[in-house]
Amino acid sequence: MDFIKDGWFTETCQLWPGQALSLEVEEILCNKKSEYQEITVFRSKTYGTVLVLDGVIQCTERDEFAYQEMIAYLPLLSHPSPKKVLIIGGGDGGVLREVVKCPMVESVTQCEIDEEVINVSKKYLPEMAKGFQSTKLTLKIGDGFEFMKQNQDAFDIIITDSTDPVGPAESLFKESYYQHIKEALRNGGILCSQVDSAWLHLEMIKEMQTYCKTLFPVVEYAYSSIPSYPGGQNGYMLCSKNPETNFKEPRKTLSKEEIENMDLKYYNPEIHRASFILPEFARKELDECMTSSA
Repeated sequence: MDFIKDGWFTETCQLWPGQALSLEVEEILCNKKSEYQEITVFRSKTYGTVLVLDGVIQCTERDEFAYQEMIAYLPLLSHPSPKKVLIIGGGDGGVLREVVKCPMVESVTQCEIDEEVINVSKKYLPEMAKGFQSTKLTLKIGDGFEFMKQNQDAFDIIITDSTDPVGPAESLFKESYYQHIKEALRNGGILCSQVDSAWLHLEMIKEMQTYCKTLFPVVEYAYSSIPSYPGGQNGYMLCSKNPETNFKEPRKTLSKEEIENMDLKYYNPEIHRASFILPEFARKELDECMTSSA
């Protein structure tokens, strides 16, 4: 655990060179190596329990909802009838927790390659992992890339909740993966994938947007604020097979009562709309990218 020294966890990564994030550690709860990666859980002084994979923060109790809610409800509330949902990755259970709350969702299949991440999350992050108890869930342990090859025209929504594009998640950022997603989606289906921050990975986002536009008639980029993630933000690539989809306006608008009953802490209709309003440097680059690929 070279990333924990003198009571501080420090996150450094080749994907965001020249910068680091540090959190003060109160107690190391778990450190083990699975077949795929090193899994660490610690209790921090200000961010609660923190899950780390290969030295990179995946979620913290303090701000995890900002990611889980947005990656779930941006696609779910943009689809007229999201009955069947597939989650690729998401072993901490946070996205699943949000998806099963949606009354329109009848069934959820989750495909996670590393079962040990699920086991650790159930033990140390029970509030995130409680979705694994849902009767709507069918859990598949295996490679999401391979799973979709065998399940075509099967889902209304596919959510890719992957780690960054290194290690076991690398294949989930390639063009062939998005081709398989398109084939696995039903007519009018919607994809939502995490694609990192425009502050750090604008070129990668542009590349992904370009090849998504060759596959889907509607492609948009949104983001949310997450203090513990690199750059303080995370982005989402949304794609629809329905050319009439307008991601920027939720198809279903949650009432204040529904938001309260669903225990939402970040998502609301206003932030749904605002998440597509990009700072000028990003808007200009992504708009030019879309124009040149049209």
